[in-house]
Amino acid sequence: MSSIANLSAQQLRQAADLQEKIADLENELSQLLGSSAKPVAAPVVGKAPKKKGGMSAAGKAKVAAAQKARWAKINAAKSAVKPAATPAKVAVVAKPAKKKFTMSAAAKAKISAAAKARWAKIKADKK
Repeated sequence: MSSIANLSAQQLRQAADLQEKIADLENELSQLLGSSAKPVAAPVVGKAPKKKGGMSAAGKAKVAAAQKARWAKINAAKSAVKPAATPAKVAVVAKPAKKKFTMSAAAKAKISAAAKARWAKIKADKK
């Protein structure tokens, strides 16, 4: 059986006609046999299956309205904090950088000695 992409327009029309005839015959057969089965609808050629799920237009509108309300609340809070009118721009002075803490040589030596004593004790306890 060849791919649908490789068929000509005339062949596609012929295939669609055959599918309709088959569906009609199946419906007729089910009526004759008194089958309680639902009649088969003729399949549509070249139509993609319907995407399930997603959000309705009303749902999207509700989400958009809620988001707008959130932003309005945030913007209202921002405008309440700002002064109403500033006569001139005030130069913002940057804070000076915090002085970096440096340890004295004596403090380093004291910490080093304590660490060496701790490790010496641990190693002695293992023996």
